Amino acid sequence: MSQITPEVVAQHGLSEDEYSRVLNALGREPNLVELGIFSVMWSEHCSYKSSRLHLKKLPTEAPWVICGPGENAGVIDIGDGQAAIFKMESHNHPSYIEPYQGAATGVGGILRDVFTMGARPVANANALRFGRPDHPKMKHLVQGVVAGIGGYGNCVGVPTVCGETNFDPAYDGNILVNAMTVGVADADKIFYSAATGLGNPIVYVGSKTGRDGIHGATMASADFEEDAEAKRPTVQVGDPFTEKLLIEACLELMATDAIVAIQDMGAAGLTSSSVEMATNGKAGIRLDMDKVPCREEGMTPYEMMLSESQERMLMVLKPGKEAMAEAIFRKWELDFAVIGEVTDTGHMVLEFGGEVVCDIPLGPLAADAPLYDRPYLSMEDYTAWAGVTPLTDRPDTSDPGADLLKLIASPALASRNWISEQYDSQVGADTLQTGGDAGVVRVHGTRKALAISTDCTPRYVFADPYEGGKQAIAEAYRNLCAVGARPLAVTNCLNFANPQRPEIMAQLVHALRGMGKACQYLDFPIVSGNVSLYNESKATGGGSAILPTPAIGGVGLIDDYAQMMTMPFKAAGEAIYLVAPDAWSTPDPDRSHLGKSLWLKEIHGRDEGRAPPVDLTLEKAAGRIVRELIAEGLVSAVHDISDGGLAVALAEMAMASGIGAEVEKQGDYTAAQWWFGEDQGRYVVTVPDTHAFNAALAKGTENDETAAVGFTRIGTTGGDSLLGVAVTDLKAAHRRFFAEWMES
Repeated sequence: MSQITPEVVAQHGLSEDEYSRVLNALGREPNLVELGIFSVMWSEHCSYKSSRLHLKKLPTEAPWVICGPGENAGVIDIGDGQAAIFKMESHNHPSYIEPYQGAATGVGGILRDVFTMGARPVANANALRFGRPDHPKMKHLVQGVVAGIGGYGNCVGVPTVCGETNFDPAYDGNILVNAMTVGVADADKIFYSAATGLGNPIVYVGSKTGRDGIHGATMASADFEEDAEAKRPTVQVGDPFTEKLLIEACLELMATDAIVAIQDMGAAGLTSSSVEMATNGKAGIRLDMDKVPCREEGMTPYEMMLSESQERMLMVLKPGKEAMAEAIFRKWELDFAVIGEVTDTGHMVLEFGGEVVCDIPLGPLAADAPLYDRPYLSMEDYTAWAGVTPLTDRPDTSDPGADLLKLIASPALASRNWISEQYDSQVGADTLQTGGDAGVVRVHGTRKALAISTDCTPRYVFADPYEGGKQAIAEAYRNLCAVGARPLAVTNCLNFANPQRPEIMAQLVHALRGMGKACQYLDFPIVSGNVSLYNESKATGGGSAILPTPAIGGVGLIDDYAQMMTMPFKAAGEAIYLVAPDAWSTPDPDRSHLGKSLWLKEIHGRDEGRAPPVDLTLEKAAGRIVRELIAEGLVSAVHDISDGGLAVALAEMAMASGIGAEVEKQGDYTAAQWWFGEDQGRYVVTVPDTHAFNAALAKGTENDETAAVGFTRIGTTGGDSLLGVAVTDLKAAHRRFFAEWMES
């Protein structure tokens, strides 16, 4: 009797049509091992079957891009024969089920993606989304995720230098944990995953294989049901100390000429790593499953191939290099085993106990995985579905200071120090800045520095996926410019709900259009990324989809870190300027965006209006001008304006420095529009020498693009208050939320 019943096929996440394709590819019925391999390789998590069609439209090339999407991570040239290698990935479902290990292994996995390519990791970042703080499970989830990120990153010795944390009821039943790593390598020593060379040995290194994480990729490609807790065995268990050993052993071997190809065992473990290596090298692969190091008794080939045990790598070595490589890994107290060889058959063949237990043609398994052009709503139909209407009844404020105090005390804007203090941001002694617009790390032994930022405003993306997609890219661009970095490239983590719903697919498609438009115009290509779909849960009762969350990780370069800019006010008596589109100096009720603003939501309990539009011409011009002002030493502090508007940006600069400011509303805007509108493309800068500053601006207006950017003097630094509120009171309110929540 056949092992493969319709129930077994369904349990493996394959549709009837997909199973028919399996039968066609094999010309016969699969056995259980083969079915398991098809199920993980054709899962949404591994094959991107709902998104590949649209991802291909993103701009991925630039003169400084060495390697774009398709490898373990993206690679960009940062000069002097060096490259930055980086990527962002999700570990959402595992972190909801088991927050500590889910988050920890998310960090471990993204670290491996980077050092697999020959880079030493130099910085970690993250983007976290949680549900309502008063949700009965949320404090436990926040504590576990933060402890997991800190526990793994701190132990492995890579600083966490930036991140973002949002709260919204849409994440009650499906939190998001996106982890990013940046590494540095020699540009002529990048390692890729293409397995080549007939007969070359295939080597397994790292930890032993266990039963943890089996079906992790399949679990990550489905909605949560009410029994989410029962999925705990699908969550991997990490060991950061082993990861540290693995980093050092791999980098030591990479300094030799032994490696032909190397691949991390990430999602789908030994299956995906071996399939991707063979497919990229247009080769075949034969594995002897009896030689796979296992830590549990009686493991079957099915379990070995689908396990997602952590801290494991697969390599193809040059013939005769096995003994040297083994000596290195044994020195670092890691497992090493030759488990197979490269073939020319174009098939994946697995042997166990002297029998062939799997024989799959690699073409259908990888390159010919299902590709869906799923239906999606037009922007017009989506707007109607989402119930997005213009904000016509615009409230005002009679006490901006009181509103500011309430805003910065809210979970949306409260200090994240409780989180960041659990991360070691200084290990490695190259961290130059945390807590500002971007994290900055020195490129060891040079004057260069890398700036890193993670950004997305999900409420904007929900209201208008196209403008929200543009805004996510533009904000990352602004944050890098604000520290004086030249933005170079983007990685992303595209978190959406069920793509089989046309309204959700509309969010993905239109957000990608907006992202692509922004990346193209800003010369800010996407070089790596991850797609995480089916982020919705029935566990909250009735089914809830997350807000569309295309998290962006931006990387930029500072040529000389002596010119790095920071956010805090530096001294009393300096002029404060608002950098904004020149047209902003003329009040326009449709321009100053209170719709979808945090002020409207937190102060008035209203969630109305459309996302603020992004003018890419002005974004590019403003970013260039700000970078030039920084390079010429004409500004002493810079901060971009985002959530909460101008008042919150000023408050963050004041709280970071302890210095207050005297500022005044300009023009005919209402107080709410002026202080809390969330218009895009704006910065606050402080100026020690206004004469030199104005002379530089006068010279710059000869450029048409520059002329479109306006500079309005709005006040002066000094004193101990802002908008009538003492800076000490602002700081106390800012710190209150996490302190009280975690002690309750």
